[in-house]
Amino acid sequence: MFKFFVIPAHDRRLIPEGRLSGPMPWVIAIMIFLTVLAAAAGLAMTQAMIDVSDELSSKATVQIIEANPQTRSRQAGVAAERLRSLPLIKEVRVLPSEEIEALMEPWLGTQDIADNIPLPALIDLKLVRVATEAEYQSLRDTLQSIAPEVRVEPSSSYIAPVVSLVRSFQWIAFGLVGLLALATAAAVIIAARSALNTHRETIAVVHLLGGTDQQISRLFQRRIALDALFGGLIGLIGGILIIWLISSQLTALGSGLVQSVGLNWWSWLIIVTIPILGMFLAMVTAKLTVTGALKKIL
Repeated sequence: MFKFFVIPAHDRRLIPEGRLSGPMPWVIAIMIFLTVLAAAAGLAMTQAMIDVSDELSSKATVQIIEANPQTRSRQAGVAAERLRSLPLIKEVRVLPSEEIEALMEPWLGTQDIADNIPLPALIDLKLVRVATEAEYQSLRDTLQSIAPEVRVEPSSSYIAPVVSLVRSFQWIAFGLVGLLALATAAAVIIAARSALNTHRETIAVVHLLGGTDQQISRLFQRRIALDALFGGLIGLIGGILIIWLISSQLTALGSGLVQSVGLNWWSWLIIVTIPILGMFLAMVTAKLTVTGALKKIL
């Protein structure tokens, strides 16, 4: 697989190699830098959606809508006792009115909310497992005999628009990774053709001396692969620094949803392999480009 790295020195001297000269390594570095950032964003959003889904998929909220506060409080108490007896329910918590008012303050203010607006009674449920829609409907039917105006909703439904938006950003990030891979391949094609044009006379002499297209192709592959690996490592280091800076700023915000946006070990493993994948992409692209061009030279 790496046989082009052990080409004998006398063969490598046939086509002089610049030591990280020209724009090729730096173009690759920029491409890998942007790829690392896009991949990190996509992987972080994927992990955030998994964490949020795992946390909310086994939770639900019961709303009891009743204008009379005494009736509402009685219905909430009876409903809570009934829910605790069900095998699907692991934990039941009736939210006190003070906590409900605190939740409504950002939208309705702090001036005697409960006296002006009949707020519903809220019951938080923690389920033993993820419930199906049929099981949620069974919970609604069970509670309607206690409170006719009752609603039972999975907690995940409340953030469904946010999840949809994050999923769109995730696909955009992965789409950028694909576009950057195409741009990297295009840059390699341009560099390979430029190198062929520069050494056209040398290639012709090598052909006359019995050199094969495969031997010449390996020389160009080695040169472009080394440039791509060097540029990829530079881009990886720059990308990791930016990721570290952004993650430290997100951590300082202290928001639970923001703090869930992170990278686990397998995400980092994917990110650190990006330069290697970039090198293989450059190597394959260079081989196809050089081999195709050499067939047309002679």
